[in-house]
Amino acid sequence: MPGTRTSSRAAVAWAAAGVLGLGLLSPVAADALSARADTTAAHPSSLVVRTDAGQVRGDSRDGYDEWLGISYAADPSGANRWKPPQPVARWSGVRNATAFANRCAQNSGWDPGYEKTITSEDCLALNVYVPDDARNNAPVVVWIHGGGNTGGAGQDTNPRKFVEQTGAIVVTVNYRLGALGFLNLPALQTESRNGPGNYGLLDQQAALRWVQRNIARFGGNAKNVTIAGQSAGGSAVCDELASPTAKGLFTHAVIVSGGCNLQSAATAQTQSAAFVKTVGCGTAADVLACLRAKPAAELLTAQKTAGVSPSVGGAAFPVNPANAVQSGNINRVPVMLGQTNSERGLFTFQNYDYLGTPMTAAQYGQQVRATYGTNADKVLAEYPLGAYRTPGEAWTAVQNGSTSYTRQQLFTSLSKWVPTYAYEFAESDTPHFTSIHLLQQKTQTARDFPFGGAIHVDDLGYIWDYLGQSLPYDDDQLELSHQMITFWGRFAATGAPNGPGTPTWPTYDPKTGALMSLKACDTDPASHDAPAACSKVSTGFAAEHDLAFWAGLPTT
Repeated sequence: MPGTRTSSRAAVAWAAAGVLGLGLLSPVAADALSARADTTAAHPSSLVVRTDAGQVRGDSRDGYDEWLGISYAADPSGANRWKPPQPVARWSGVRNATAFANRCAQNSGWDPGYEKTITSEDCLALNVYVPDDARNNAPVVVWIHGGGNTGGAGQDTNPRKFVEQTGAIVVTVNYRLGALGFLNLPALQTESRNGPGNYGLLDQQAALRWVQRNIARFGGNAKNVTIAGQSAGGSAVCDELASPTAKGLFTHAVIVSGGCNLQSAATAQTQSAAFVKTVGCGTAADVLACLRAKPAAELLTAQKTAGVSPSVGGAAFPVNPANAVQSGNINRVPVMLGQTNSERGLFTFQNYDYLGTPMTAAQYGQQVRATYGTNADKVLAEYPLGAYRTPGEAWTAVQNGSTSYTRQQLFTSLSKWVPTYAYEFAESDTPHFTSIHLLQQKTQTARDFPFGGAIHVDDLGYIWDYLGQSLPYDDDQLELSHQMITFWGRFAATGAPNGPGTPTWPTYDPKTGALMSLKACDTDPASHDAPAACSKVSTGFAAEHDLAFWAGLPTT
């Protein structure tokens, strides 16, 4: 470490006492601030930090410093396409780390900043955020972004409020996406025992190894690393839990609205063969040479109609994580995981109303039959159209129920082997996440759609700024944000979310089904009461999502 910088303990303690007296900080916040004031800061004394590949110069922000776009692996284009991440070449002098790296190649989407196709492949980089008052050996959180394994980037998350409140260091990561990240062909298996079907997951492991080698130089503790991710990123966290080559790379795990499943290599190879044919390499004498010569834009076009998903394969991901968590063959670390209370409302909107074609009654029946097969009649009887205002609302209810049942099974499986803290984000009145919030400002369709509660992604804004925007939370919701960050910060530091000033969060027990229900109060501004969070331990998850029905369906 190049040096240390000392905080004024007296000044910070005075500030904590002063703002507490004014009612501007909760006791929990003041305790945390005072505790950090009692420790000499280990923040780098210079914005130039020497990594194992060379020196990087960061930038100072209000309350934290950041180092952006640090390469953790070599450019994966050209001859490195569809190979495990390769070591980055050392450099001399000092590289600026003041701007984000390229985002990994992906098709356009509705999120702000993703309106155009991105064709860059030289994208394997990470970003490091260090609070001004970071303690020596600060806990580290490595964030794996979501996006369906086809979109997104580490820069989508700005963790400023998280690092400032918790004193933790946050690292956000880019990884290969789509066909470039997950193609699985027999010829690729011949080239390498690792990689076919899961190059993007191997990228994440390469980033975690970079953290192990380098994070101490930024003041972090390589022996206290939490991996966390949302949606596809949450599923990736579970994949890493089941990976033998990820052992020792992290000490805690957070799965936000993610599943726990990799498709088989055989299924992935069928998908990949269709992709090869679509991109025009099906009859090539050397298929890999043909694929590696294709411009990224052509690969992305083919991916629109012939997508490829992550799969089991190689020494890194030898088994389906769904099986691993059931058998206990996992990296045994404490896990925090959960979901929003109307996850699937987003996808009903995205796949139907957003496109100008709301789901019809006929489509509802067709979707139920296609999804639930021999159980379809039972599902249609349990969720009759007449009980809902629209077919889309009925479909959201069905999907919320089945998804929540799958999530509960994951809670149960993990709780057999590791300390498991389950939650549901139940703040149904929340402003929706940035992409939907912007659409609601522009279109009546988005304003009128019955999302049914907090949808997929809505909880992220309570932990950090997402997609470049802060949302218009009311004072109670801001208190909920503070409480959630407190829970996460404690979990990252100790492997448990509990401490003074917050409800006691029990480890998950399938006998009670109790989990933490995260929600804001509804304080009347005229009452002059302080805004507050109303999170509490709840046993209502099963009833809320009709899980007895889903548990009683025959396995198909």
